[in-house]
Amino acid sequence: MDTLLDMLDKARRWIRYDAESEFYYKHFPSLVDGAELLLRPMERGDINIMAEIEAAAYEFPWELETFRSCFKVGYHCWIGERARELVGYGISTIGAAESHVLNICVAPAWQGRGYGRAILQQLIDEATRFKADSMFLEVRPSNPGAIKLYRGMGFNEIGMRKDYYPAKNGREDAMVMARVLG
Repeated sequence: MDTLLDMLDKARRWIRYDAESEFYYKHFPSLVDGAELLLRPMERGDINIMAEIEAAAYEFPWELETFRSCFKVGYHCWIGERARELVGYGISTIGAAESHVLNICVAPAWQGRGYGRAILQQLIDEATRFKADSMFLEVRPSNPGAIKLYRGMGFNEIGMRKDYYPAKNGREDAMVMARVLG
């Protein structure tokens, strides 16, 4: 049985539905290649797809309940959507003039197209809008692509967290990075 919130999400999606766009995406897939990334706030109906993307992208993914909790407590959760397909997301907290990036993920099939950068920029813009003056994140030292992205977006290494991430052979440290906003 659908809850009231699920029914409202379905109604919102139905209202946003554009049959003409759906027709062109289905019958003229080359249009999808030219479609731009749409960034929008996460909806309850996105949670299962986010968990699927997470599982496809990471060896040690967040659990479904973690995504539900982030949504429930009101974290800043943004979806990257392209031609009606959820391709990535970003989640952050904002409080006490600081923001903390909890998760950024782009589906493996869509990586390398600048979507991670666009999602991170949305989180930065949101933090700035809420008057945060700094942003922090953790990243695996074994993830050079993410480190390159973060450095390119103005983040600098400020420390390490010992045994932060699960890894095949025990635990992996986390590089802590920060950026001044504004």
